[in-house]
Amino acid sequence: MPLESCMILLDNSEFMRNGDYIPTRLEAQSDAANMIVNQKTQSNPESTVGVIAMSSAGPSSGAELLVSPTDDLGKILSALHGVPLCGEMVRNGKDAVDIAASVQVATLALKHRRNKNGAQRIVLFVGSPLSNADARTFVKAGKQLKKNNVFIDVIAMGELGENEPKLRELVDAANGSSANEEGVERNCHLVTIPAGVLPSDVLISSPIFRGDAAPMGGDMGGSGGRGGDAFAEYGGVDPNMDPELAMALRVSMEEERARQERVSAAAAAESNQEEKSGDNDAAAANNSDSMEGITDGVENDEDALLQQALAMSMAENQASVTFGETAAAAGVEGTAMDMGDDDDDAAMQMA
Repeated sequence: MPLESCMILLDNSEFMRNGDYIPTRLEAQSDAANMIVNQKTQSNPESTVGVIAMSSAGPSSGAELLVSPTDDLGKILSALHGVPLCGEMVRNGKDAVDIAASVQVATLALKHRRNKNGAQRIVLFVGSPLSNADARTFVKAGKQLKKNNVFIDVIAMGELGENEPKLRELVDAANGSSANEEGVERNCHLVTIPAGVLPSDVLISSPIFRGDAAPMGGDMGGSGGRGGDAFAEYGGVDPNMDPELAMALRVSMEEERARQERVSAAAAAESNQEEKSGDNDAAAANNSDSMEGITDGVENDEDALLQQALAMSMAENQASVTFGETAAAAGVEGTAMDMGDDDDDAAMQMA
């Protein structure tokens, strides 16, 4: 990643006691911020990170600069883990945290950074309701960031229905007037974390962690976005920075890939088996149809032969009956003639 100076703004109001994120909003925020700090410092040794708490215990109860942009990882982590809960739930009709004022303090801290080279970025965590904030205030703050060449990434935790539209106004204003154009890269991002989900699990696949730009028309809610392919073999972790984690992620990815291949092979084998079974059923059906045709043909031949035999038998019987009747008639006629001859002989003798 290129050289970058980053300010992390933490929400430490009383609303961060809520347990809708495990274990609490404050601890889930601390875990995600710790991951971002490690990613920023490991991606480029010259990158610097600062920390601001948006609520303080002083009379002003405003933003408090805990650490100026530095490359000392010990100071940064000490500030992250030492952020206390303070401030009031509602302060005289104002929100528990003042986003616009906190962003302005972060901009001033970046302006007076030690290394003037590299990009400037603010990572803003918001877990308190912004009921009293005006959307025009966020638009104005976003335009000021755009003017000062400061990018901003906003991570919304809780109170999403109320905060998301206003925070999106801030991000869109920081991206500039080309925010609605298709295909234009987005340098500022808004990521919303659903309740019950660890923010670190969502951020690890978002442009905030990957450090790449996303198209303006892309969806930046829920799971954030999709990062680049740098160190994709090691799950996005530079093996030079953390070889043990990179190797563990690589082994886990290889095991998952092998499991998916086994599942795909089993599904393909099952599909082939079903196709073969279907072919066998079709062949059996064809054979059955053929046998039925042959059987029908044989039955038809047998019926024809039987009819022919019956016809011949009836003809023979008819001939026999006719011959018998003829013979009987001949016999009767012969008998009558014999009787006539005998009568003639008797008459001659008597004479």
